[in-house]
Amino acid sequence: MKPMHIAMALLSAAMFFVLAGVFMGVQLELDGTKLVVDSASDVRWQWVFIGTAVVFFFQLLRPAFQKGLKSVSGPKFILPAIDGSTVKQKLFLVALLVLAVAWPFMVSRGTVDIATLTMIYIILGLGLNVVVGLSGLLVLGYGGFYAIGAYTFALLNHYYGLGFWTCLPIAGLMAAAAGFLLGFPVLRLRGDYLAIVTLGFGEIVRILLLNNTEITGGPNGISQIPKPTFFGLEFSRTAREGGWDTFSNFFGLKYDPSDRVIFLYLVALLLVVLSLFVINRLLRMPLGRAWEALREDEIACRSLGLSPRRIKLTAFTISAAFAGFAGTLFAARQGFVSPESFTFAESAFVLAIVVLGGMGSQFAVILAAIFAGGIARIDA
Repeated sequence: MKPMHIAMALLSAAMFFVLAGVFMGVQLELDGTKLVVDSASDVRWQWVFIGTAVVFFFQLLRPAFQKGLKSVSGPKFILPAIDGSTVKQKLFLVALLVLAVAWPFMVSRGTVDIATLTMIYIILGLGLNVVVGLSGLLVLGYGGFYAIGAYTFALLNHYYGLGFWTCLPIAGLMAAAAGFLLGFPVLRLRGDYLAIVTLGFGEIVRILLLNNTEITGGPNGISQIPKPTFFGLEFSRTAREGGWDTFSNFFGLKYDPSDRVIFLYLVALLLVVLSLFVINRLLRMPLGRAWEALREDEIACRSLGLSPRRIKLTAFTISAAFAGFAGTLFAARQGFVSPESFTFAESAFVLAIVVLGGMGSQFAVILAAIFAGGIARIDA
C-alpha cells in the first residue's frame, strides 16, 4: 500500500464528509423570526459516517481491485435495455406491473405514501432524462417547470374549483408552454451558459411565486388541494358540498382512510407507465433518433440537414410537460404547495437521479429514483 493511496483515500473521505455534512448533517429551522442552523438527527449523522468510511476504504483498496480485475476475463455486465421489444421482456414487464399494482395492498400506509413520492421522482427523472440524457443539454432549473405544474393545479382548484383530472392536462400544457417560450432565446446557448440560464429560470419562478402574495399566497402557499377522485367518487368519509358520492358509500364498502393513499399510488403508477410508453414511442420515431444524433455531434446534425434548434426545442418542451404532470401529482399528494418545495435542491436532486442512473437509460433512471428516493426519506 503506497502512501499516495492512503493520502488520496483520506482526501476523498474528507471531501465526502464535508459535502455530506452540509447537505445531510445540518438543517435550517425558524427560531421565532430568525433562521438558524441546527444539527440534523443522529440517524443522518450515522449515515454520513458510514458513507465516509465506505468512501475511504473504497479509495484505499481501489488500486488492488483494479489490478485484480485486469487479470480476470469474462463477459462484461451491461444493464439490459428493457423496452418490451421481445416476448420475454413483455412478459417481464406485465409481471412487474401486476406486482406493482398488488404491492400497496400488502404493505403499510406510510410505505405506500413514500412509494407515491418515489413515483413522482421517477416521472421527473424520466422527463429530465429526455433533455439531459437523450439530447445532451444540461438543465439546472427543472424545478421551475415542476412548480408551474403544481401551482397550475393549486390555483385552478382554489379559484375555479377544478379537479385533479381536469387540471392534469392543463398543468402539462402550461409547463410545456413555459419550456417552449424559454427555449427560443435560451437554446442558442451551450454547456455551462445554458445551465446557468436555466438555473436562473428556476429561481425566478420560485421568487415570483414567493412575492406574488395576492394570487399565490406567497410563503404561506395554497392549502386544501383535493385528491384525485374515481369517476367523481371521493375517497373520504362524507362527500364534499356539491360532490357526488364517496367511494365506500357507492360500492357499499367500509370506509378506510388508506384507500385514498392506495388510489393516489395507483394514479402515480399509471402516469409512470404512460410516461414510459410515450418516451419509448418517441425514441423509435425520427425525433428520438434526432435527439441522440444531437447529443453525439451537433455539427454532424447540421450537415445532415437537421435543425439543432428545433430538436432542442422539442426536447425542452416535452421534458417540461412531464415536470408539469409530476407537479400536479405532487400537489395532490401534499394537499399544500409553497415556493419552498421547489428550491434548487429539488432540481439538483432530480439531476442527480438522472446522472446516477446513467444518462439516456430509462430503466436505470427508474432504479436510481427508487434508490435515491429511499435514501432521501431517511430521517429520525
